[in-house]
Amino acid sequence: MIKFLLWLILLVLCWPVALLALFLYPIVWILLLPFRLLGIAVDAVFQFLRAILLLPVRVLRGSPAR
Repeated sequence: MIKFLLWLILLVLCWPVALLALFLYPIVWILLLPFRLLGIAVDAVFQFLRAILLLPVRVLRGSPAR
């Protein structure tokens, strides 16, 4: 009986938190989307710079011998 009462107390206390999380998750996701896109763009720039810097090494190394 104690476990059942604890489950009821948990249900009463936690359902507002669950509804709040369901409501706020899409809003937070939309607010963070520009930062995610900025991270993708910055990563692409760094990959491009890395490719430019390593191009002479790849050219001088030539094709691998098989």
